Amino acid sequence: MSRQALSHFSGYKFMWVMVLFDLPTTMPEERRDYTQFRSFLLDNGFEMAQYSVYVKHTNGKDAVQAIVRKVEAAMPPEGKVDILQFTDKQYENIVCLRGRRRGDSLQNPEQLVMF
Repeated sequence: MSRQALSHFSGYKFMWVMVLFDLPTTMPEERRDYTQFRSFLLDNGFEMAQYSVYVKHTNGKDAVQAIVRKVEAAMPPEGKVDILQFTDKQYENIVCLRGRRRGDSLQNPEQLVMF
């Protein structure tokens, strides 16, 4: 399959998952829960986009649903977690601003990494 055909296909089939969270950190056990949740995301292939915002590339809706279940199970007892899901095509349209200037657009991976 040509690169162009693969690019078109992945733009609609492959998905991104974004986890945004606001967890309490005033008590020592809350800080521990925060650290464990953040470590869980990193251990499961997420990359930090911003503080408390993590993204992961997946191979479709079924993978997204499995990730949502895992994140839900790992969530600490207190706090707020939102999970967004969107296609490669939508992800490539993100506008990045860095200090009043447009930054480089986020790049989709060339190839889906399989573990």
